[in-house]
Amino acid sequence: MVQVSEADKVVSGDKKRDAFLGIDIGSVTCKFVLMDTDGNVLSSVFLRNRGSPIESAKAGMSKLRENIEQSDELQEYAIRSCGTTGSARYLTKAVIGGDLAKTEIIAHAVATQSIIPDVKTILEIGGQDSKIIILRDGIIIDFAMNSVCAAGTGSFLDHQAARLGIPIEDFGDYAVKSKNPVSIAGRCTVFAESDMIHKQNAGYSKEDIIAGLCDSLVRNYMNNLSKGKELEEPIAFQGGVSYNKGIIQAFERHLGCKIIVPKYNVLMGALGMAILVRDYYIEYPTKTLFRGLQVAEIEFTTSAFNCGDCPNNCEIIQVKMPEFGNKIIARWGSRCGKWDQLT
Repeated sequence: MVQVSEADKVVSGDKKRDAFLGIDIGSVTCKFVLMDTDGNVLSSVFLRNRGSPIESAKAGMSKLRENIEQSDELQEYAIRSCGTTGSARYLTKAVIGGDLAKTEIIAHAVATQSIIPDVKTILEIGGQDSKIIILRDGIIIDFAMNSVCAAGTGSFLDHQAARLGIPIEDFGDYAVKSKNPVSIAGRCTVFAESDMIHKQNAGYSKEDIIAGLCDSLVRNYMNNLSKGKELEEPIAFQGGVSYNKGIIQAFERHLGCKIIVPKYNVLMGALGMAILVRDYYIEYPTKTLFRGLQVAEIEFTTSAFNCGDCPNNCEIIQVKMPEFGNKIIARWGSRCGKWDQLT
């Protein structure tokens, strides 16, 4: 049986100040944000994924639990509601005991508006995908996502940094030192790498090659995501790649305007969910489904089957808790909703 620590008792207490938890588990990283009623970030967790969304969620919860146990201030708060986003939002919601699950588009827009209220364009580049969000008067009017072409994502930069023998943390510093960025073919990772090798053999400096690579990624991003869209200021840039000074500079050259990198730039999805569940709790102050910080010690298993009751033959995903009699705690995937209700 799972033991409940003092941190868990604190988090589930009734006489504590309100806190809200947002979780964003994507393809490369997992992010957790603990926020108070006023929107202040109390604690955050940023980790590389652990091979599966379940293990990533448990690792993130374990780190958050550690943060709370080590802070007298954090122990004055109780988690009243929890929300999830990211590519694994439904699985994470089932494992953690989330109260809401929303798309990354909504979560990122909500978080960005909390920091830049009049934002009109959001550029986001992560490890495996990228997105653009267009807002007018605080409302999302258009968006696009790219999870197919690696040439417009952070993993492409990681690979090229490793090939050049440069830490990815220093990549942007090299780019901003360039006086004459070279042109790098950027429509495909294979062509880009071949072009980089050619430029190296031709004697171009690393600084100029890296700056050219940053320009190439930005061109690829714009060609894939921004066609037909009016990119108005203020423009925010977030996601892991927004730490790269070279990419920021390339966007500013391409768009001819200032690019804003907001605070919590890599935590925006989780921050947005924390804001959404705070607002949800204020409007509907019901008891949370959150399982508590001890969820890091609970075992979960997933399985899938095809319904077969109609031509759609939907694939149904289900999550079980072996420790509690192999109880099914969540199912999703049916178009008609037949399997959504647990019996």
